[in-house]
Amino acid sequence: MKQDITLYTSTMCPVCGMVRSFLTNMDIEFKEVNVDLNPIVMIKLIGKTRRFSVPQTSINGEWIFGFDPVRMFEVLNAKYSS
Repeated sequence: MKQDITLYTSTMCPVCGMVRSFLTNMDIEFKEVNVDLNPIVMIKLIGKTRRFSVPQTSINGEWIFGFDPVRMFEVLNAKYSS
């Protein structure tokens, strides 16, 4: 079953690179949105999550902030255990 994963990043964010590398190394498909290139997306993201930082990762509508691989696995596996 395909996951709906979007990673919101910034160009100079080292933690964003950690999340990107983690998802890539685990062969998890995701869409990356660089908020530096689209400030309107950042404004919408802040309105949705009330967070001013990146990385923010949406996995099937569940938000994960920063680099939290344990939480990412929990959310990814929850879809299959339900």
